[in-house]
Amino acid sequence: MILTDRTARSLRAEFPLLDTCVYLNSNSTGAVPRGVEEVLRGYWRTLTRWRDEVWGDWLAQTSAYADALAAFLGAPPGSVVTDVNLSTLLARVGTCLDFGGPRSKVVTTGLEFPTVPLIWQGFARYGAELEIVGSGPGFDEAALEAAIDERTRCVCVSHGSYSTGALLDLRRIVTRAHSVGAYVIVDAYQTVGAVPLDVTELGVDFVLGGAHKWMCGAGTAFLYVRPDLIPDLRPAATGWLAGADPTSFRSPVVPAGDARRLASGTPVPLGPMMSRIGLDLLSGIGVETIRRHSLACTGRVLERADAAGIEVVTPREPHRRGGVVCLRFDGDERVSRSLVDRGMVCSWRGSLRVAPHIYNTIAEVDAFMDAVETERERITA
Repeated sequence: MILTDRTARSLRAEFPLLDTCVYLNSNSTGAVPRGVEEVLRGYWRTLTRWRDEVWGDWLAQTSAYADALAAFLGAPPGSVVTDVNLSTLLARVGTCLDFGGPRSKVVTTGLEFPTVPLIWQGFARYGAELEIVGSGPGFDEAALEAAIDERTRCVCVSHGSYSTGALLDLRRIVTRAHSVGAYVIVDAYQTVGAVPLDVTELGVDFVLGGAHKWMCGAGTAFLYVRPDLIPDLRPAATGWLAGADPTSFRSPVVPAGDARRLASGTPVPLGPMMSRIGLDLLSGIGVETIRRHSLACTGRVLERADAAGIEVVTPREPHRRGGVVCLRFDGDERVSRSLVDRGMVCSWRGSLRVAPHIYNTIAEVDAFMDAVETERERITA
């Protein structure tokens, strides 16, 4: 699906940022719907009329957001918990795992966001042995499979690479890991909201992601836990919100029976409250529709790059690429900065990352690529 002019105008009107620039930066920070403004106003009104009873409503809204996220991922209620960032949640999952026996290995790839190796290197003090496979630009799935053996406690991998836009065949990795009794932890921050992901159908153990990229939200991350695993999880780093009845403030404290047992302490409710606006909007469109439009737009980036003789780092096959196309050429970092000055917003992480979303049009992609060619010629002349 490519948006019709009428549909595009209606959708784009929900995103004030689009009135100020050509915005192709959703893999870094997505545009936020205008409905968030009223959430912020309401939050301020609450602070100016504060009563402790507000916490009951805030916690209910946070829980409702988690369950709406679960539905978006094809998961049941109670299987998702939120927190302020992915790093916090991933480390908490790590505290549930035992690295003291023969299963001490953590397998990951060379295409992960820096959070992943940093956290697992820290778990070396508890016996974790980190093995990093491959360096890109695509995922070496055969090498990854070969590294997963009976010594593997968990496989921690990205669904999509932040640096190249490559997609991993998760089903292949889940099948291999489960065949040897290893857990699979997926970082879906770079894909959720742009690429379909049904966690129940996939059978994956843990999925992490967040709101501020393709999900058009802000200030919150999430963790999905396969429901049958929850009763046996005993995280070492939690907080009062992880109890079965947190607002009773009574002891002894019993862990929550759902994914909230991996929550922490006092939450920041504003993140889920703001992010619910974007989640509801995307849910109404449908992730399959979003994916079709994304592939049309990124396909156009590929066409224009080929015509201009620009190197494409991202895999070309539709099933191998996410929502971003990474371009590399002489002066690409300087071109990225000059594009922003022209109102053409993208990001640079070792290559020029072009990330159209459901609110972008083919015409914008063409205008952006025109600007890329002009600035590249100017800067490298």
